[in-house]
Amino acid sequence: MKWAFRIAAALVVVLAILFLVFRTPDTDPVAMRAKYGGPPSQFVEIGDGVKVHLRDEGPRDGLPIVLLHGSNADLHTWEPWTTGLTDRYRVIRFDQVGHGLTGPDPQGDYSRANYASDIAEVMDALAIQTAVIGGNSMGGKHALAFATAYPERVIGLVLVDASGSPMPEEEAGEEDDGAGNIGFAIAQMPGINRIAEQITPRSLIEQSLEQSVSVKSVVTSEAVDRYWELLRYPGNRAATMARFSSPYDPLMREQFARIDVPSLILWGEEDALIPVSAGRWLNRELPRSQLMIYPATGHLPHEEAPAATLDDLRDWLEASFGAQGEPPVSERGV
Repeated sequence: MKWAFRIAAALVVVLAILFLVFRTPDTDPVAMRAKYGGPPSQFVEIGDGVKVHLRDEGPRDGLPIVLLHGSNADLHTWEPWTTGLTDRYRVIRFDQVGHGLTGPDPQGDYSRANYASDIAEVMDALAIQTAVIGGNSMGGKHALAFATAYPERVIGLVLVDASGSPMPEEEAGEEDDGAGNIGFAIAQMPGINRIAEQITPRSLIEQSLEQSVSVKSVVTSEAVDRYWELLRYPGNRAATMARFSSPYDPLMREQFARIDVPSLILWGEEDALIPVSAGRWLNRELPRSQLMIYPATGHLPHEEAPAATLDDLRDWLEASFGAQGEPPVSERGV
């Protein structure tokens, strides 16, 4: 019995040493703000103790476009689009709660409804009544949720490899469960995900990002560092585990038919996270949609194929809202 106790004690000591050796601590918030939150970043309070990290660029009188990043990403994912749009359009992008420099939600609320409410509060803070709402992956689901909860505030949707559809299982494949992506898979493993809150090697983030894209050149050292460092921003890892421990919460099928605004659906043909069949499903269900599919492209078309997606987006914006970025007369109800 004494030997069993000694062995157990020794094992605890070894595990404690391993934990201390491999532990990756949270990043320093001040250093992260200095590195990723410089001009033109703003930090705007939207209520309930949330201070959102956002960037609001382009002409103040331009058509507002709100862009929502995907899971474990941040507002920097939209840099190529922002650069290509702000000559004419007002582009707003922000770190959603549990991500980037915004950090965790003080109430621990990572529900679809809370994310939609945050979009409304950000728009209120910037005195924007209506906008085109765009989103990638999780951000696409939040864009759809906002369109159903606040239809009067949405004049158009841009859905980039978007989550949120209640597709039949045989058609959806492994949508939104992180199949084929080691980072998302670990985040869903009870027990293991708790360890990942303290031990998150950079190599894991690099591998996860590489598995998400087909154009590997977007997986730069700078991009991996950003994902890794902002995931370790205080509270973000716990927020990630909280989000992934919740059941998938799609919109109801009948809700899509009521989204009566122009919708542009952009999809990477080789997306291993959310298959292109999900894009085709959305195109069938949304009343006024257009689908564009990009070959040799994965889950992040806005980064993997920035020129092609920007060309298609600008053409759609002009066709839908006119050369000056305003809805045509028929769309404004005049």
